[in-house]
Amino acid sequence: MTTNPTVQLQRAGARTLARLLLKTGVLFLILNLVFAWSNPLPALGRISAYNNLLPGRTRLPYGENPARAYNLSLYSLPAMLASHELAAAPVPVPASEFRVIVIGDSSVWGYLLPSADTLTAQLNRSNTTMPDGRLLRAYNLGYPVMSLTKDLLLLDMARSFTPDLVVWCVTLESFPTDKQLFPPLLQNNPDAVRALAARYALRTAVDDARFVQRDFLARTLLGQRRNLADLLRLQLYAPLWAATAIDQEIPETYVRRMEDLPADLTFAGFTPGTLTQQDLAFDVLAAGFEAARPAELLLVNEPMFVSAGANSNLRYNFFYPRWAYDQYRSWLADAARENNWRYVDWWDAVAAAEFTDSAVHMSPAGTGQLANKLAAAIIAAAASPH
Repeated sequence: MTTNPTVQLQRAGARTLARLLLKTGVLFLILNLVFAWSNPLPALGRISAYNNLLPGRTRLPYGENPARAYNLSLYSLPAMLASHELAAAPVPVPASEFRVIVIGDSSVWGYLLPSADTLTAQLNRSNTTMPDGRLLRAYNLGYPVMSLTKDLLLLDMARSFTPDLVVWCVTLESFPTDKQLFPPLLQNNPDAVRALAARYALRTAVDDARFVQRDFLARTLLGQRRNLADLLRLQLYAPLWAATAIDQEIPETYVRRMEDLPADLTFAGFTPGTLTQQDLAFDVLAAGFEAARPAELLLVNEPMFVSAGANSNLRYNFFYPRWAYDQYRSWLADAARENNWRYVDWWDAVAAAEFTDSAVHMSPAGTGQLANKLAAAIIAAAASPH
């Protein structure tokens, strides 16, 4: 019996399609296996349009509304640094430049501030000349979510850019030991955090349950598709950032910092008399001074909002009951004196009216007040090195 030519063609086409699908499936499986084995994400993160085709960002990528802010939060440390203007900074430092790296929380990053009004932007706009004639050039490596360990990780990454001085802005909310691994950036980089803990003998728990552990399947091309998409999106936003300098959506209205406070004496689960120095990450703070070497480190107890409203006799602000913050300041001053740290305490240096949506976020004017004080302190540090 003769088979219909049309049927023969259909069968041949089906066999060809089946072979093609099989080969595609095998190739896709091989690509996934090779991807998981080779772990190319760090190398891919270092490939960047920033600082090559387009200018680098003035602050690390962080954002929740990419379509309006041309920015996003991602977990690739190499990609974050590659997108930053510091990645293009020449090493060694030019003879005309006094290089300062500023680390800290969202107040340093500049929450609710345009990129032109951040602390480092205002320092650079001051055109401060150092005693030896070099021009102060500050780089913003602040990053939202409070944790000294997060700050230390970013400082450790930036050491290769040989700063002359590191400025570390801190506040009590970044100190509790149980909050050190709270930032998602740390939870999604367990190997980097473990290496950091080993390098500086930190008390950080290297087996913390909050770490995101990726099994083999999660490390495949398919399992890493979200991270790969984030790398691509960061590059796609580069032209929009370069054209607009917009990297944060700043609403016209927002909820102001709390003036009338609850009659609550607890801080991070502690009540008066129960907080000890071991409950705070002073080991991470000490590691920062080690990580900064050979540069000096200027430690700044950053300004905060001081309420005059209800229960302000019990609390300074929403973050801090008075007893906890006063104890912290005493311990911090003692540690600075005992270790010969360069330290300034500017906790009440900015007027209450200049704080915006939280106890540490400042207006452009308030940030300018801090920038003026910091410029003078940097000059003093350069004039009298430890």
